[in-house]
Amino acid sequence: MRIIAGRFRGRSLSCPKSLRVRPTADRVREALFSILGPRVLESRVLDLFAGTGALGLEALSRGAACAVFVDQDRKALAALKSNLEHCAVSFPETEVLSVSVAAAISRLAAQERRFDLIFMDPPYGKGWISKTLTLLDSVAAPGALVIAEHHEKDHVPESVPPWQVVDRRRYGTVCLTFFGRKEKNSENV
Repeated sequence: MRIIAGRFRGRSLSCPKSLRVRPTADRVREALFSILGPRVLESRVLDLFAGTGALGLEALSRGAACAVFVDQDRKALAALKSNLEHCAVSFPETEVLSVSVAAAISRLAAQERRFDLIFMDPPYGKGWISKTLTLLDSVAAPGALVIAEHHEKDHVPESVPPWQVVDRRRYGTVCLTFFGRKEKNSENV
């Protein structure tokens, strides 16, 4: 696993040997960031269920202003911190929250922090996408885009107010579902 493009291009990322950590494949990450294109530049990124941090680090590599990584798994956090050190990024450009996603969102909302791109790659088959979407409005900037990675068999609703699906992509058994706020002038991907 490596960073695909940008200032960290080609840097290898460490990944724990654990069935609980499932990093986003290089080809899926490459496709995702091709879709996002210039939207990444100067964006504020929230990487939920961050694991190794590959999504947030790829965003930073491609010009995101900052990234907050959230995960609770001890092995994932060790790999994430190693990857941040390997890419030589630290606070204030990055921040790691080793708490539950709900606790992190609550803390970030209380600090009035807002994010333009919100990635989530929760454990498959657990219903985390719907549960997490219900919390995100408090930390989403105007025009924010939420990207959820999931297994093709996971049930992902078309809408979890105020969020609605604006695009879906499939790569083998892995899917990316893009959510935007349901508004009159909603911007698609």
